[in-house]
Amino acid sequence: MTKKELKQFLDEKVIQYNQPKFIASDPIQIPHQFTKKEDIEIAGFLTATIAWGKRQMIIKNANRMMEFMGNSPYEFVTNHTKKELAQIQNFVHRTFNTIDFQYFIKSLKNIYKNHNGLEAIFSSNTEGESMKNSIHQFKKIFFEIEHPQRTTKHVSDPIKGSAAKRINMYLRWMVRQDNTGVDFGIWRSISPSKLSCPLDVHSGNVARKLGLLTRKQNDWKALNELDNNLRKLDAKDPTKYDFALFGLGVFEGF
Repeated sequence: MTKKELKQFLDEKVIQYNQPKFIASDPIQIPHQFTKKEDIEIAGFLTATIAWGKRQMIIKNANRMMEFMGNSPYEFVTNHTKKELAQIQNFVHRTFNTIDFQYFIKSLKNIYKNHNGLEAIFSSNTEGESMKNSIHQFKKIFFEIEHPQRTTKHVSDPIKGSAAKRINMYLRWMVRQDNTGVDFGIWRSISPSKLSCPLDVHSGNVARKLGLLTRKQNDWKALNELDNNLRKLDAKDPTKYDFALFGLGVFEGF
Protein backbone atom coordinates (compact mmCIF):
# COMPACT_ATOMS: atom_id res chain seq x y z
CA MET A 1 0.00 0.00 0.00
CA THR A 2 1.05 3.57 -0.62
CA LYS A 3 1.05 5.98 2.32
CA LYS A 4 -2.24 7.46 1.06
CA GLU A 5 -3.82 3.99 0.77
CA LEU A 6 -2.53 2.98 4.21
CA LYS A 7 -3.97 6.11 5.81
CA GLN A 8 -7.33 5.55 4.10
CA PHE A 9 -7.39 1.90 5.22
CA LEU A 10 -6.53 2.72 8.83
CA ASP A 11 -8.89 5.71 8.98
CA GLU A 12 -11.72 3.39 7.93
CA LYS A 13 -10.77 0.92 10.66
CA VAL A 14 -10.72 3.72 13.24
CA ILE A 15 -14.28 4.64 12.28
CA GLN A 16 -15.27 0.97 12.46
CA TYR A 17 -13.90 0.36 15.97
CA ASN A 18 -13.94 3.79 17.65
CA GLN A 19 -17.65 3.40 18.39
CA PRO A 20 -19.71 3.13 21.61
CA LYS A 21 -20.23 -0.61 20.99
CA PHE A 22 -16.47 -1.02 21.59
CA ILE A 23 -17.01 -0.17 25.28
CA ALA A 24 -19.02 -3.30 26.08
CA SER A 25 -16.10 -5.67 25.46
CA ASP A 26 -13.26 -3.44 26.69
CA PRO A 27 -11.89 -2.58 30.17
CA ILE A 28 -12.70 1.08 29.44
CA GLN A 29 -16.24 0.15 30.50
CA ILE A 30 -15.12 0.35 34.15
CA PRO A 31 -14.43 4.11 34.29
CA HIS A 32 -17.53 4.59 32.12
CA GLN A 33 -19.55 3.56 35.19
CA PHE A 34 -18.77 6.97 36.71
CA THR A 35 -19.48 10.62 35.94
CA LYS A 36 -17.30 12.52 38.43
CA LYS A 37 -13.89 13.45 37.02
CA GLU A 38 -11.90 12.05 39.94
CA ASP A 39 -13.88 8.80 39.98
CA ILE A 40 -13.21 8.34 36.25
CA GLU A 41 -9.50 9.07 36.73
CA ILE A 42 -9.03 6.64 39.60
CA ALA A 43 -11.22 3.88 38.15
CA GLY A 44 -9.40 4.25 34.83
CA PHE A 45 -5.95 4.17 36.42
CA LEU A 46 -6.62 1.09 38.52
CA THR A 47 -8.26 -0.70 35.60
CA ALA A 48 -5.41 0.13 33.24
CA THR A 49 -2.93 -1.10 35.86
CA ILE A 50 -4.32 -4.65 35.68
CA ALA A 51 -4.99 -4.56 31.93
CA TRP A 52 -3.05 -7.60 30.87
CA GLY A 53 -4.33 -11.09 30.22
CA LYS A 54 -7.86 -12.02 29.14
CA ARG A 55 -10.13 -9.00 28.87
CA GLN A 56 -13.04 -10.77 30.59
CA MET A 57 -10.84 -11.36 33.64
CA ILE A 58 -9.52 -7.79 33.59
CA ILE A 59 -13.10 -6.49 33.61
CA LYS A 60 -14.17 -8.91 36.35
CA ASN A 61 -11.26 -8.01 38.63
CA ALA A 62 -11.51 -4.28 37.94
CA ASN A 63 -15.16 -4.45 39.00
CA ARG A 64 -14.02 -6.19 42.20
CA MET A 65 -11.64 -3.29 42.85
CA MET A 66 -14.52 -0.85 42.51
CA GLU A 67 -16.66 -2.94 44.88
CA PHE A 68 -13.88 -2.97 47.49
CA MET A 69 -14.03 0.85 47.35
CA GLY A 70 -17.81 0.95 47.70
CA ASN A 71 -18.10 2.00 44.04
CA SER A 72 -16.94 5.46 45.11
CA PRO A 73 -13.23 5.44 44.15
CA TYR A 74 -12.38 9.07 44.94
CA GLU A 75 -14.24 9.08 48.24
CA PHE A 76 -12.53 5.85 49.31
CA VAL A 77 -9.06 6.91 48.17
CA THR A 78 -9.15 10.25 49.96
CA ASN A 79 -11.05 9.31 53.13
CA HIS A 80 -10.41 5.62 53.85
CA THR A 81 -9.33 4.52 57.31
CA LYS A 82 -6.60 1.99 58.09
CA LYS A 83 -9.31 -0.45 59.11
CA GLU A 84 -11.14 -0.04 55.80
CA LEU A 85 -7.90 -0.50 53.88
CA ALA A 86 -7.08 -3.62 55.89
CA GLN A 87 -10.47 -5.08 54.96
CA ILE A 88 -9.29 -5.37 51.35
CA GLN A 89 -8.22 -9.00 51.26
CA ASN A 90 -7.83 -11.87 48.80
CA PHE A 91 -7.46 -9.70 45.72
CA VAL A 92 -5.32 -11.18 42.96
CA HIS A 93 -4.96 -10.36 39.28
CA ARG A 94 -2.01 -12.16 37.76
CA THR A 95 0.95 -10.78 39.77
CA PHE A 96 -0.99 -7.80 41.16
CA ASN A 97 -2.24 -8.68 44.64
CA THR A 98 -3.78 -7.27 47.82
CA ILE A 99 -0.50 -5.69 48.96
CA ASP A 100 -0.16 -3.88 45.64
CA PHE A 101 -3.79 -2.76 45.61
CA GLN A 102 -3.58 -1.40 49.15
CA TYR A 103 -0.43 0.56 48.31
CA PHE A 104 -1.96 1.98 45.12
CA ILE A 105 -4.82 3.37 47.22
CA LYS A 106 -2.40 4.96 49.71
CA SER A 107 -0.30 6.44 46.93
CA LEU A 108 -3.34 7.83 45.14
CA LYS A 109 -4.38 9.50 48.40
CA ASN A 110 -0.96 11.14 48.58
CA ILE A 111 -1.31 12.28 44.95
CA TYR A 112 -4.72 13.89 45.49
CA LYS A 113 -3.84 15.39 48.87
CA ASN A 114 -0.35 16.69 48.05
CA HIS A 115 0.03 16.89 44.24
CA ASN A 116 -3.36 18.20 43.06
CA GLY A 117 -4.33 14.89 41.47
CA LEU A 118 -3.30 12.65 38.60
CA GLU A 119 -3.80 15.14 35.78
CA ALA A 120 -1.59 17.74 37.47
CA ILE A 121 1.35 15.34 37.72
CA PHE A 122 1.19 14.19 34.10
CA SER A 123 0.57 17.66 32.66
CA SER A 124 3.26 19.45 34.65
CA ASN A 125 6.07 17.16 33.50
CA THR A 126 5.62 17.05 29.73
CA GLU A 127 8.75 17.56 27.64
CA GLY A 128 9.16 17.48 23.87
CA GLU A 129 6.70 15.61 21.68
CA SER A 130 5.93 12.64 23.94
CA MET A 131 4.80 11.74 27.44
CA LYS A 132 8.04 9.91 28.21
CA ASN A 133 9.26 12.30 30.90
CA SER A 134 5.76 12.67 32.36
CA ILE A 135 5.46 8.93 32.87
CA HIS A 136 8.97 8.75 34.36
CA GLN A 137 8.24 11.58 36.82
CA PHE A 138 4.87 10.07 37.66
CA LYS A 139 6.51 6.82 38.76
CA LYS A 140 8.92 8.73 41.01
CA ILE A 141 6.05 10.55 42.69
CA PHE A 142 3.91 7.43 42.90
CA PHE A 143 6.56 5.70 44.98
CA GLU A 144 7.75 8.70 47.01
CA ILE A 145 6.03 7.41 50.16
CA GLU A 146 7.05 4.22 51.94
CA HIS A 147 6.20 1.30 49.69
CA PRO A 148 6.69 -2.45 49.20
CA GLN A 149 9.51 -3.03 46.73
CA ARG A 150 7.47 -5.68 44.93
CA THR A 151 4.87 -3.10 43.93
CA THR A 152 7.25 -0.93 41.87
CA LYS A 153 7.06 -3.39 38.96
CA HIS A 154 3.42 -2.46 38.40
CA VAL A 155 4.23 1.05 37.15
CA SER A 156 6.35 1.11 34.01
CA ASP A 157 9.20 3.54 33.32
CA PRO A 158 10.03 4.45 29.69
CA ILE A 159 13.40 5.83 30.79
CA LYS A 160 14.28 2.18 31.51
CA GLY A 161 13.13 1.10 28.07
CA SER A 162 9.54 0.05 28.74
CA ALA A 163 6.84 0.78 26.16
CA ALA A 164 4.57 1.54 29.17
CA LYS A 165 1.59 0.06 27.35
CA ARG A 166 -0.90 0.31 30.21
CA ILE A 167 -0.06 3.89 31.18
CA ASN A 168 -0.18 4.99 27.55
CA MET A 169 -3.58 3.33 27.22
CA TYR A 170 -4.73 5.16 30.35
CA LEU A 171 -3.48 8.48 28.98
CA ARG A 172 -5.37 7.83 25.74
CA TRP A 173 -8.54 7.29 27.77
CA MET A 174 -8.10 10.51 29.76
CA VAL A 175 -6.71 12.88 27.11
CA ARG A 176 -8.03 11.88 23.70
CA GLN A 177 -11.27 13.50 22.55
CA ASP A 178 -12.93 11.18 20.03
CA ASN A 179 -16.46 12.62 19.78
CA THR A 180 -17.93 9.12 19.90
CA GLY A 181 -18.03 8.66 23.66
CA VAL A 182 -15.31 6.00 24.00
CA ASP A 183 -12.27 7.95 25.21
CA PHE A 184 -13.10 10.54 27.86
CA GLY A 185 -11.05 13.60 26.89
CA ILE A 186 -11.36 15.06 30.40
CA TRP A 187 -7.71 16.10 30.67
CA ARG A 188 -7.61 19.25 28.56
CA SER A 189 -4.17 20.32 29.83
CA ILE A 190 -2.36 17.71 27.68
CA SER A 191 -2.35 17.74 23.89
CA PRO A 192 -3.48 14.49 22.20
CA SER A 193 -0.57 15.00 19.80
CA LYS A 194 1.83 13.98 22.59
CA LEU A 195 0.17 10.62 23.24
CA SER A 196 1.71 7.28 22.33
CA CYS A 197 -0.09 4.23 21.00
CA PRO A 198 -0.40 1.45 23.61
CA LEU A 199 2.04 -1.07 22.17
CA ASP A 200 1.38 -4.74 22.87
CA VAL A 201 1.61 -8.06 21.04
CA HIS A 202 -1.49 -7.43 18.93
CA SER A 203 -0.84 -3.83 17.90
CA GLY A 204 2.86 -4.56 17.41
CA ASN A 205 2.26 -7.50 15.09
CA VAL A 206 -0.27 -5.58 13.00
CA ALA A 207 2.01 -2.54 12.82
CA ARG A 208 4.85 -4.71 11.52
CA LYS A 209 2.65 -6.30 8.86
CA LEU A 210 1.62 -2.81 7.71
CA GLY A 211 5.19 -1.52 7.60
CA LEU A 212 4.68 0.91 10.48
CA LEU A 213 7.20 -0.85 12.69
CA THR A 214 10.42 -2.71 11.97
CA ARG A 215 11.88 -3.20 15.45
CA LYS A 216 11.18 -6.70 16.79
CA GLN A 217 10.95 -5.92 20.52
CA ASN A 218 7.91 -4.14 21.93
CA ASP A 219 9.96 -1.61 23.90
CA TRP A 220 10.22 2.19 24.05
CA LYS A 221 12.43 2.35 20.97
CA ALA A 222 9.78 0.44 19.01
CA LEU A 223 7.08 2.72 20.40
CA ASN A 224 9.05 5.77 19.30
CA GLU A 225 9.30 4.34 15.78
CA LEU A 226 5.57 3.58 15.71
CA ASP A 227 4.72 7.04 17.09
CA ASN A 228 6.74 8.74 14.37
CA ASN A 229 4.95 6.78 11.65
CA LEU A 230 1.48 7.30 13.12
CA ARG A 231 2.10 11.04 13.47
CA LYS A 232 2.81 11.16 9.75
CA LEU A 233 -0.74 9.89 9.24
CA ASP A 234 -2.33 12.24 11.81
CA ALA A 235 -0.09 14.59 13.77
CA LYS A 236 -2.90 15.91 15.96
CA ASP A 237 -4.46 12.58 16.97
CA PRO A 238 -2.00 9.73 16.37
CA THR A 239 -3.40 7.38 19.01
CA LYS A 240 -6.75 7.10 17.25
CA TYR A 241 -4.95 4.41 15.24
CA ASP A 242 -4.81 2.25 18.36
CA PHE A 243 -8.42 1.35 17.56
CA ALA A 244 -7.39 0.26 14.06
CA LEU A 245 -4.34 -1.76 15.12
CA PHE A 246 -6.12 -3.35 18.07
CA GLY A 247 -9.27 -4.12 16.09
CA LEU A 248 -7.34 -5.65 13.21
CA GLY A 249 -5.30 -7.80 15.59
CA VAL A 250 -7.90 -8.92 18.13
CA PHE A 251 -11.15 -8.97 16.17
CA GLU A 252 -9.93 -9.74 12.65
CA GLY A 253 -6.80 -11.81 13.26
CA PHE A 254 -4.96 -9.63 10.77
